[in-house]
Amino acid sequence: MPSSASGARAPQTRRTATVEFVRGSVRGTRRRALATLPSLFTLANMMCGFVAILVSIRGQYTLAAVLIGLSVVFDIADGAVARLVGAVTPFGLQFDSLADLVSFGLAPALLAFTLFSEGRDAWDPLGWVACGLWVACAAIRLARFNTTIDPTADKRYFTGLPSPGAAGVVLASVSAFGEQMQGRDRLWVLLIVAVPALLMVSTVRFRSFRSLVSPRSGRPYGLLAAVAAVVAGLALAPVVTGCVLAYGYLLAPVLVPVVSPLNRLVPARLKELLT
Repeated sequence: MPSSASGARAPQTRRTATVEFVRGSVRGTRRRALATLPSLFTLANMMCGFVAILVSIRGQYTLAAVLIGLSVVFDIADGAVARLVGAVTPFGLQFDSLADLVSFGLAPALLAFTLFSEGRDAWDPLGWVACGLWVACAAIRLARFNTTIDPTADKRYFTGLPSPGAAGVVLASVSAFGEQMQGRDRLWVLLIVAVPALLMVSTVRFRSFRSLVSPRSGRPYGLLAAVAAVVAGLALAPVVTGCVLAYGYLLAPVLVPVVSPLNRLVPARLKELLT
């Protein structure tokens, strides 16, 4: 006599087994697709850096700077997407570091070197040492970031200048002063390389990008206003805006303590509205 109890489970037939298998496969495919999505942004980051290297060799310095800028955008996007879809994996972290070494280690160094040496292959000790210093510091910075895990550390800050921020100084300088940077007599070009390189391996604290794109409340009016201002600035005066952002971030550890007392002059109501 067949059972009619409401809690009884119907026997599994070939059809129901097939349906469950297909549903599980679809869910698994979706999970794999979501897990792959951040890596696509990382791959775009690396490809932009690689093409920047190629066009730097051909003397297309402005295009190389633009491509490195796109690498910065993709680098920020891959982390945001990974956190959004819950796909932060050890593979993704290692892949991101390898891509950053190409885009923010090799590409800016070669861009600066080709400007300084004017595309010549002759022995150029100053250029070789300065650009080699950049690559070494970028690699050390990325390795230190991957291996240093401190649960008590303040997540709002990076220790040392992040490699995308350092690369931003080079690309902003090339966009603004590209024609004046070519030639061995312009030794100040090496300062654009050496100073950010040393800051990458320093213990100076820099504000984290994550905190800038993660508002603390459900009313991120300040963040939206900042994004609108940056987009408008890049559309109307991209060179000036790029220099302000790059050099402002570079000098932030010095400027913030100087400007912070002015924070008391801002009305409390306005602070609450922009938070």
